[in-house]
Amino acid sequence: MSNYQFLMAKHACMESERLFLRPVTMHDAVDMFDYTSDEETTRFLYEPHTELQQTEKMIGNYFMKEPIGKYALVLKESGKMIGAIEFRVDDWNKSGDLGFTLNRRFWGNGYMTEAGNTLLHLAFTILELERVHAAHDVNNPMSGNVLRRLGMTQEGILRKSEMIRGTLADSAYYSILKEEYTIRF
Repeated sequence: MSNYQFLMAKHACMESERLFLRPVTMHDAVDMFDYTSDEETTRFLYEPHTELQQTEKMIGNYFMKEPIGKYALVLKESGKMIGAIEFRVDDWNKSGDLGFTLNRRFWGNGYMTEAGNTLLHLAFTILELERVHAAHDVNNPMSGNVLRRLGMTQEGILRKSEMIRGTLADSAYYSILKEEYTIRF
């Protein structure tokens, strides 16, 4: 296990002002199905789930199979799981890749920005990475808004770079450098 993996394992559970970030478990299936079955939430990711069992399989085969860096977003006030955020580290160039999904009923409340800032703190302060990057479908400007609120700069468009629901989609690519993050905080 690399030092990055060790440090991420040590920080498998974190919290922010309004959120707990913790590993996804089977107990999250109903809350996760609440958004994986929603057409608008999954529009730029995958076909919406039609059965709870699909979400359970996704939790077992994806989130629990390799849980390091995959976090459930849980509201402190209610205990409801409202989304997921992922962070993958590339050892060879000291960078990280950020991705996220949020239940549409919780859009516009700053939850994803709050969770993203928690992971940027982990990336730059604890892991001492040099760069964090993220991408989103160009037809999903709301994700771009989140990335800009995190202090990221759009670097360009990767044409036909992601397979979304059987169609190749263009992705807007963003990043933030350690020195840019340090200036903000």
